[in-house]
Amino acid sequence: MTPPERLRIRGGAVHDPTNGVDGEVRDVCVENGRVVASLPADAPSIDARGMVVMPGGVDIHAHFASSACNHARRLLPEEHAAEPAPAPPIAPGDGPARSGTGGTLPTTFTTAYRYAGLGYTTAFDAAVAPLTARHSHHELDDTPIVDAGLYALMGNDEYLLRQIDAGERDRARDYAAWLLGAVGAYAIKVVNPGGIEAWKSGQRNLTDLDQALGTSRVTPRAILETLVDAANVLGLPHPVHIHCNNLGQPGNSATTLATMEALAGRRAHFTHLQFHCYGGEFGKGPWGSAASRVVEYVNDHPEVSTDVGQAMFGAATTLTADSPVEYLLHASSGRKWVNIDVELETGCGIVPYSYKEKAAVSALQWAIGLELFLLSRDPWRVVLSTDHPNGGSFLSYPRLIQLLMDRSARDEQLARVNQKLLAGSALADGLAREYTLNEIAIVTRAGPARLLGLASKGHLGVGADGDATVYQREPDIARMFSTPRYVVKAGRVVVEEGQLRRAPEGRRLFVRPAYDSAVLRDIRRHFDAYSTVSFDNYPVRDVPGAPVETRQ
Repeated sequence: MTPPERLRIRGGAVHDPTNGVDGEVRDVCVENGRVVASLPADAPSIDARGMVVMPGGVDIHAHFASSACNHARRLLPEEHAAEPAPAPPIAPGDGPARSGTGGTLPTTFTTAYRYAGLGYTTAFDAAVAPLTARHSHHELDDTPIVDAGLYALMGNDEYLLRQIDAGERDRARDYAAWLLGAVGAYAIKVVNPGGIEAWKSGQRNLTDLDQALGTSRVTPRAILETLVDAANVLGLPHPVHIHCNNLGQPGNSATTLATMEALAGRRAHFTHLQFHCYGGEFGKGPWGSAASRVVEYVNDHPEVSTDVGQAMFGAATTLTADSPVEYLLHASSGRKWVNIDVELETGCGIVPYSYKEKAAVSALQWAIGLELFLLSRDPWRVVLSTDHPNGGSFLSYPRLIQLLMDRSARDEQLARVNQKLLAGSALADGLAREYTLNEIAIVTRAGPARLLGLASKGHLGVGADGDATVYQREPDIARMFSTPRYVVKAGRVVVEEGQLRRAPEGRRLFVRPAYDSAVLRDIRRHFDAYSTVSFDNYPVRDVPGAPVETRQ
């Protein structure tokens, strides 16, 4: 009989907000991958005395395992040459040791190694065209350590739009359920509802919730209502993940607030909110911050959650299904770009970018993200992301945490940035708040896990996944969070003193909600008539693991 795998994390200051633990010195015990109440005294242990212990990090929104990421990697050969990533010194039998490259979009194995190096053990790719989901699963197969999943793009799907036009919302819900299960996705993602299909059909874009997409029955409002209701009726663990219309446009906060009001009372997640909080006249400016108004709405509506999508100064790569906005960014920046039509489903645009302290719009974006964090009254519903790699790399999370925890560091950077558009900014007017360690544990672990409906993640209570990160206390907060002393995955030490020791396989996270199978005949007819892929070849077979339960 195989003996149980055990590990005791001894004597650290534990920050486990889900279970009401705020810096209490205690042991964390893990047996066979799960947190347990106790272990025998002679169980293997690591010494965390004087250190900070948190659950493994959970990234609710990033882009790292999709065909869009692969296109971006091909678009940026200069990054590969500039940052080779040698294979880590992993012992035989402890996981794959593979070389790769870094940059704003590291290669698959390097992505996993770097997530683990920061103490993150769970991550989701936030925008995958269902047609290309098989590619994403192959990339996730080569992304060890982290438990991972993907969100399926639906807001511009031609079959779905036909159902909305016909008033067949129940069939649209059954289609959404089938699609999630067919491609091994975890949640529904909506990007610029209707706007991408408008771009592909020559209508350019949809800028108003009630603007018609060919027919007055198909509007952004109708698309959002259909999918948000579908997700809630299906009991998906995560609500619809919404990228609003008019991303990146001056004055787009009006659209953001109108979208939230249109869905009032319904569970919904608004992603990378920083990119949707700009004041001024729509499409014209002058640019300004509307973060206070938007986050006030979020504060007052518990059914709304968001991740910030903080912009961080330095190199980034913007990639999104929102083709119209990428055209605008390409036209305004002159940078090289890619724009792709993903047949019947969505689009994809990619533009390399750089956020600069002395650029007025970049400075405004940086300030707006911090305002959202610092004005939030509920960190459980306003969680951390940079929309990697759109607002900056996930490697900038330690620096972002420093900006949240240390006002002096924040003020030093604020003094360096271009002040042109910061008039009326709450940040420029002075925000004294400094996040505590427990609040950091909420926005990086407990909060995302709760919003994702992952009951075994983001905490260290009995039965939780045995994922934990141990930080050595340091005055330099960014350094503290960039070099954990230990990272534990399922009870095994995978990182020790900044060195990767093991790279076990991660778990795949997906759902397979029930639906009325009568919809399949109609979907098959649609595939036969319009798709280059046959209905029988479309589903992704052999997604590893078991689906996460829904609440139907």
